[in-house]
Amino acid sequence: MGQYVKVARTGEIQPGEGKLVEVAGKQVAVFNVGGTMYAIDDACTHQGGPLSEGPLSGSQVTCPWHGAAFDVTTGRVQSPPAPKDVRSYPVRIAGDDIEIDLTLAGGAS
Repeated sequence: MGQYVKVARTGEIQPGEGKLVEVAGKQVAVFNVGGTMYAIDDACTHQGGPLSEGPLSGSQVTCPWHGAAFDVTTGRVQSPPAPKDVRSYPVRIAGDDIEIDLTLAGGAS
């Protein structure tokens, strides 16, 4: 079993929105897709743009710097110029707390 860490409260991230959180020195973007939370690395793999600040359409976030798109449910690149996926993290809800596990990351390294 992983080590989940509280990063936010459920009421802080409305459906269709994202939020930047910092966990163990890492910047992670947490997104609410129709009431389900997902977490990916915040930095776009193209030039490090802040994905948490990008628009979310369904489960796809677009980097606000150069337009690369990622699936927030998996971290997979959906469109260039990003050269590779971003890392995704398991998320769970404990009461009103959003918790993520950095030890069970998936996606890119």
